[in-house]
Amino acid sequence: MTVAAAPVPSVEGFFDPASHTVTYLVADPATGAALVIDPVLDFDAASGRTSTASLERVLARIAERGLRLERVLETHAHADHLTGADEIRARTGAPIGIGSRITEVQKVFGVLFEAHDVTADGVVFDSLFADGARFALGDLPVEVMHTPGHTPACVSYVIGDAVFTGDTLFMPDYGTARCDFPGGDARTLYRSIQRILARPPATRLFVGHDYLPEGRSGFLWETTVAAEAADNIHIGGGRSEDAFVALREARDAKLKVPALILPSLQINIRAGALPPPEASGKRFLKLPLNAI
Repeated sequence: MTVAAAPVPSVEGFFDPASHTVTYLVADPATGAALVIDPVLDFDAASGRTSTASLERVLARIAERGLRLERVLETHAHADHLTGADEIRARTGAPIGIGSRITEVQKVFGVLFEAHDVTADGVVFDSLFADGARFALGDLPVEVMHTPGHTPACVSYVIGDAVFTGDTLFMPDYGTARCDFPGGDARTLYRSIQRILARPPATRLFVGHDYLPEGRSGFLWETTVAAEAADNIHIGGGRSEDAFVALREARDAKLKVPALILPSLQINIRAGALPPPEASGKRFLKLPLNAI
């Protein structure tokens, strides 16, 4: 029996050098339906100023191609950049979707920042996806796969022949995500990655970040299941769960806290909305001392 080939979405990556984040524009070539995954709101920590320059590039490309933006998707609440999801929603009306376990992250960080406007129910997002949730992008099938470990709320999006892994997997020569954030767990990450690697070997994988490991001069963000299974420096070649956990936990113990973790999570648990204004009309980010 012949197995039908998976449909092929059009994928464009927009790399943000400040945070090493890749924002994806994914479209159905047959219908022009499109979605954006992990958009970036530019932020200069020294001045406290935000900018929409990165978003403008993506929105301009959507207009240039005559696409119809249907959704904005988040793979998780990022700790290294501010999300531009709310800004895109405000401009286009496109609803924001994220994994249903975002409520766990909202609970932890809502308390940390004493963000009284944040309720741990995900209502600031338009869709909270359960594991296995399905919807369509034009004629393309989309499946939500919960892939926790980096955070409890991480998801990957399976769109036709492609999987968008967020921070769960990086390029084979860079490895995997850290697991030392609240609710993170290396053993859970290992099992999540096995779900991704169970896809057909030719499945395209699009990672959420890229960094330059020694020996590589250009940024990359597309790989395959086969390449990750064979060559990923943390989990490839059949590395066992116990060996991976030992490696991952040893690495995490030496990592610094991400530079933008405090500002980014205050924004990202709000789906990208800025904190509510004070009586003066000014908005403030909080810097809790000795809390992390």
